[in-house]
Amino acid sequence: MSRIKKILKWSLIVTLVLIVSIVSFGYWFINLLPKPEISKEELQATLPTDLPYLTENVIEPRGKILAVVTSVGVMGSSGKSTGYELTELSRAYYVFKANGFEVDIASTKGGLPPVVIDGDDMKEFDYAFLNDSIAQGKVRNSIAISTVNPDDYAAIYFVGGKGAMFDFPDNEHIQALLKDYYQSGKVIGAVCHGPAALINVKLDNGRPLLENKTVSAFTNEEELFLIKDAKEIFPFLLQDKLIEQGAKFDEGYLYLEQLSIDKHLITGQNPWSVWALAEAMIAQIGYTPKPRQKSAEENSVSVLITYESKGFDAAKVEIGKACKQNPRSIDRELIAVHSLVATMQLNLGKSFDLIQLLRYSNEYL
Repeated sequence: MSRIKKILKWSLIVTLVLIVSIVSFGYWFINLLPKPEISKEELQATLPTDLPYLTENVIEPRGKILAVVTSVGVMGSSGKSTGYELTELSRAYYVFKANGFEVDIASTKGGLPPVVIDGDDMKEFDYAFLNDSIAQGKVRNSIAISTVNPDDYAAIYFVGGKGAMFDFPDNEHIQALLKDYYQSGKVIGAVCHGPAALINVKLDNGRPLLENKTVSAFTNEEELFLIKDAKEIFPFLLQDKLIEQGAKFDEGYLYLEQLSIDKHLITGQNPWSVWALAEAMIAQIGYTPKPRQKSAEENSVSVLITYESKGFDAAKVEIGKACKQNPRSIDRELIAVHSLVATMQLNLGKSFDLIQLLRYSNEYL
């Protein structure tokens, strides 16, 4: 009996030590993140007129681009809510606007579509979109895809969001639009789950649009990391289905920017690909994208890609160059999140490296 008591006693001590250690590490880790430059309240109050990218060197009208979002608000029979990803619409919307294009918003059913707003991902362009009465009017009264005239637009852009997995692939109006746009050489863009729109589209020759096309989209690894039972919830995994229909799937690093350009078909892997994708669409239409100061999030994504492709030292040099110009040009929270993801994957070496990069960036503050 005394032996059992000793075992229980030491088990309790070890458990308490682990709890204290985890709490202490968490406190230390959180303190690595500097206080934001502006308050959350100020950020949430951002207006389109506060963004120099939109208000300076205004470009004359060049035409219209159609952005398409999902009308599905629940993931199948799971009961989990979904919709289109606000950041994937807002950032592309303003790139198109800044480059002289009016943007219409359509959905599979028309009217007010369901939206996913992740407060941790929201930045000034996203809050400006929420405070933009014109943009919000277009969202509330989105055009039913069945009524869209393809001749009205220079390009079409399919916004991501997990709901797209349920209503994009079998929509006959989407299929007709995509066949028309692809065969006429108009620019097609799609990001994250948006490439689900490309599934089941057949050209006049009877072949799948996706056949032998290089594409990127939300990967199996990204999907299953976030939703362990994704195979049961979704009708298919997007990467698998794209490959099944003949696509050459171009997979980038986990939760980092990845863009595929196959002539006038432009696809992006995830939300971190939106800026590059929207600007690539402008270039493919035939215009040089308007100069834009890259966001701290984009700079951090670049650093993380450099770390993955070239190693720690190269990533450290890139951080130094960015922070010498502006100490706030790095999104430290994003680097911290990737460190936590590495820990969850039991890649402790990577996690430690990213913490070291985070600490190094703080030397410039």
